[in-house]
Amino acid sequence: MDNHKDNTGFRVYGYRWVVLGAFMFINLTIQILWISYAPITGPAASYYGVTDLQIGFLAMSFMIAFVPLSIPVSWIIDTYGFRVAVSIGAMLMGIFGLMRGLVGDSYSLVLISTIGVAAAQPFLLNAWTTVPAKWFAPEERATAVGLVTLANLIGTALGMVLTPILLEQMAIPTIQLIYGGATALSSVLFIVLAREKPPTPPCPEGMEVRALMLDGLKHALKIKSFWFYLLVSFIGMGIFNGITTWVENIIRPRGFTPTDAGTLGALMLAGGLVGAVIMPTLSDKLRKRKPFLLIGITLAIPGLLGVTFATSYWLLLVSAFLMGFFLVSTSPIGMQYAAEITYPTPEGTSNGLIQLFGQGAVVFVYIMEAMKGRDGSFTPSLLFAAGLMVVSAILITQLKESHVEQVNTEGNL
Repeated sequence: MDNHKDNTGFRVYGYRWVVLGAFMFINLTIQILWISYAPITGPAASYYGVTDLQIGFLAMSFMIAFVPLSIPVSWIIDTYGFRVAVSIGAMLMGIFGLMRGLVGDSYSLVLISTIGVAAAQPFLLNAWTTVPAKWFAPEERATAVGLVTLANLIGTALGMVLTPILLEQMAIPTIQLIYGGATALSSVLFIVLAREKPPTPPCPEGMEVRALMLDGLKHALKIKSFWFYLLVSFIGMGIFNGITTWVENIIRPRGFTPTDAGTLGALMLAGGLVGAVIMPTLSDKLRKRKPFLLIGITLAIPGLLGVTFATSYWLLLVSAFLMGFFLVSTSPIGMQYAAEITYPTPEGTSNGLIQLFGQGAVVFVYIMEAMKGRDGSFTPSLLFAAGLMVVSAILITQLKESHVEQVNTEGNL
């Protein structure tokens, strides 16, 4: 096993990359299941004989299910460990992912299957910071969370790009069965390969031991900066989920096709992939969180405005890429920031609260559809989103820098 000591003298294990890789793979496949109807909203609505909103509800159900499940799932993660919790999620997504393909001719049965997959998602999302905390040195953790974010983005991008292409060759149920098979494979690999923790911790003992969940929850909710970041997460994830859910509807009034929508979504996510690697790495290197959060939110606004108004195809794609780069890169940095400022709250608890607020922004996804103009334009809701991002930037200026990172900088850990 490729073991070595980090710069604090504590041992990290090469197997951490196997665990992280298996975790990334299941996060990738569940995102395909989440987004695969979004770029074909119009054709899917016609196939099932339902409305665009009913197709949008297939994606929205993931966010709705997350709200009541997040806190109980965080308790399971913090009580029984991420391997048990994520394995539960893996089995749910594998079973219901296959079922969605097998019953793919019926909208009602597809919806039931989708809800089953949606119930699995909190088991994955709420472990994003727990897995790096168990296996990675402190200075690697934002990067590790960034890699999980990258896997999510790749999954979403694949669902965006492949689905319209596959629809030209096969029926919707067949597409979903293929996706379900990939999901089942990723579930089996995680259950077989994942381990709860390495033989020895990758950090000083005081940085590994966390408070009990209830005590940690009470502690986290007393921290002003954490509340501010929860609001930032609510806004950022609401906008991201809203645009990805309605991507085909957003550009349809400007004469673009479902294939164009898939390409736009993929470029936005490609930007997010690059940003999720570069920005967290720089944040780890400089041991700063707040400046990168501010840069990400602020510079995402011009990209959002481009997506709102661009009639030129190339300008639309460039805008999507830039928005994805800056907006998505804030997510792994913010999750690690929250884990640090709420210490000793368990990572699963702080991560779960962030994901809860972010998925609770499903209300914004619905508002976007409700605010559209008579011609189907999403311009009013997208301008509203830009205003909310300005509010987010103001909130970030009020954050205090991570105490853990400040301590690391001083060389006391």
